[in-house]
Amino acid sequence: MASFHTKTFTVHDNYMTPKYAWENIQQFIPKDKVIWESFAGNGNSSNNLRELGFEVICKEEDFFEVDHGDIIVTNPPFSKKKEVFTRLKQLGKPFIIICPAPMISTQYIRSLFKDEKLQIIIPRRRIHFIKTDDEGNILPTENKCNFDCFYYCWKMNLPKDIIWLE
Repeated sequence: MASFHTKTFTVHDNYMTPKYAWENIQQFIPKDKVIWESFAGNGNSSNNLRELGFEVICKEEDFFEVDHGDIIVTNPPFSKKKEVFTRLKQLGKPFIIICPAPMISTQYIRSLFKDEKLQIIIPRRRIHFIKTDDEGNILPTENKCNFDCFYYCWKMNLPKDIIWLE
């Protein structure tokens, strides 16, 4: 029987958002609000949002120490998702965040948003993130993601609490 050795597991959060992930939901992002793309990565995500017609602030700053824009639209490092969601709640701004689907059933999300309306946008297909090295270079892989992600939304006033994308 094979075993999993957690001591050899390395956290790697360098997975960039493909443009189609933002194209899929652009109709739910208000054009009259300034987006804070708070996790810059290689910068392509903010550039992609700008190409879709949005005003975007994206700076290499510590998300936990600064505050920009009217709404937050981002793909945070999944290894820090608890801390990110706690900070998002503290900021009180509307957000759309890409995170793994199973997160919806975690106790920390349940307790953090128990009195709030958290809405979900479910993509038609799995989002295949673009893997990069620590310098931002795209790695020559198939860039296949083996888990589903949702768009977690708060204070976005979506037409339904769960939206299934076509």
